[in-house]
Parts: sequence; C-alpha cells; structure tokens
Amino acid sequence: METKTIFFIGKPGCGKGTQAKFLADKTGWKVMSAGDTLRAMAALDTSVGRKMKHQMDAGLLMPSWLPTYLFLKDIFALPEGASIIFDGFNRKLHEAELIKESLVWLERPFSVIYLRVSDKEIHHRLALRKEIEDRADDNVVSERLKEYYAHTESVIRMFRMGGDIIELDGSPSPEKIAAEINAALDIQ
Repeated sequence: METKTIFFIGKPGCGKGTQAKFLADKTGWKVMSAGDTLRAMAALDTSVGRKMKHQMDAGLLMPSWLPTYLFLKDIFALPEGASIIFDGFNRKLHEAELIKESLVWLERPFSVIYLRVSDKEIHHRLALRKEIEDRADDNVVSERLKEYYAHTESVIRMFRMGGDIIELDGSPSPEKIAAEINAALDIQ
C-alpha cells in the first residue's frame, strides 16, 4: 500500500476514534488524536488551557493554526517511511489546505476516510457516550453539528474534488466498517 498517512473525518461521534484505533491495531501505525491532545491541553490550569476548555465546552472548534501546528509537529518528527493515522484533523478549510499542501511538498501519499452518519444517529451516539465518558463537549451536540456544517463540509468537498477521499457509511457495526476500511486501503 502506497498511502502512509490516513485521516479520519466526519461528524462528532461518527466513529473516527474507534476506526483509527482498529486501523492502528491492524497495522501497528501510530494514531494522533486531535481531540485527545486538545482535551489534555485544555485540562491544564494555564491561560491557554482555560481558553481552550471554554471553547471546547461550548462545542467550538479550535483556531486552524492549533491543529495545523500539532499535525506539522507530528508529521515532521516521523521517521522516514513511517506511517501515521490522524483522527480529528482537517476540520476547517484553511487547516485542510495547509495540511494537504505540506503532504504534497513532502511527497507523502495520503487518504481521507469520511464516515457518513445521520444527525439523528449522532445525537443518539453522543447521548450514550455522555453517559459513559461524561465528556463536557457532548453536552453541546447541536453546537458541534453547527460547527461541522459551517466548516467541515467544505473540507469534505475539497477532498472529493481532489479524489483524496474514501466515503463510507458509518452506520453499520464498527467491525463491518473496519473491514470496509481495510479493503478500501488494501490492507490484509
């Protein structure tokens, strides 16, 4: 397989993290989760941490420069030939354009896996996750979906136009979706 960089994209709660973990377990590739990293930063009692926590608790996306910085830091630190999976990046158009430009410059093939799930299903999944994980951002599902429609849909269109996206139904069982991802990426 030529692709060494995989991005998972979709609505909050569509299964990006679950599928990134399944793919990592299958391939041994490192996963970089924007959400996990940003939540850890937001938990710090610093002016930046408090600002991030306030935005995240309100269901708002971070400014494009922050996830772009995290992406570049990780991609530039990768050993030559290493593969990586990104969960939760490319959520705003400017961010996605910069990330794509950097990968083209590095001559690093990539694929974007878009998991399509209905808003109704997202509300259901995030209500269940809220009960289990008690994530503050799961309290503001409608705001998070507004952010998705305001920003991430244009990113998906950009990747569609570039032929960089693999679109899958995110509704079946996680195992069935994982098998479809492995087949799409030609991973045995």
